[in-house]
Amino acid sequence: AEQRYRVEMLDLAAAAHDPFDRAQYEPGHFTASGFVVHPDGEQVLLVHHAKLGIWVQPGGHVDADDPSPFDAAVREVREETGIDHIRPVTRELFDIDVHVFGGSGDQPRHLHYDLRFALIADDATLRSNAEVIAAGWFTLGDLAGLGVDESVRRPVGKVLGAGD
Repeated sequence: AEQRYRVEMLDLAAAAHDPFDRAQYEPGHFTASGFVVHPDGEQVLLVHHAKLGIWVQPGGHVDADDPSPFDAAVREVREETGIDHIRPVTRELFDIDVHVFGGSGDQPRHLHYDLRFALIADDATLRSNAEVIAAGWFTLGDLAGLGVDESVRRPVGKVLGAGD
């Protein structure tokens, strides 16, 4: 799947005037997210997204003043979870995904080309935010009970060392 996503992302980057513009709905735009590992190394941070109603990794749009997609991912993690002290496993891409978003309210159905980064929290304390219903730390074994799909399970397995 990641190889196919890589090709789709390269096509978007080549064809779009501004592939990071959140108003570009055809076919979509880049987003950035973070898979944050708990200080114990055994859990990952997920948020119950208010608009989507599902558990996903923290993330969102790349803003014009974000220096890079990595910085956007860190900003989104901080905004959605209140975690201040996080550091990168690496600043390089950890995972990629392309998924459908929108189709209700003021956003037409479009694609999110998600650039994903692996991060480590130095402090596990979470603070609530209006964008999410809840945030929590979960083991790989917890994911089935949360109903998360493969686009979340696969990178969680990778970041916790249980996947490829």
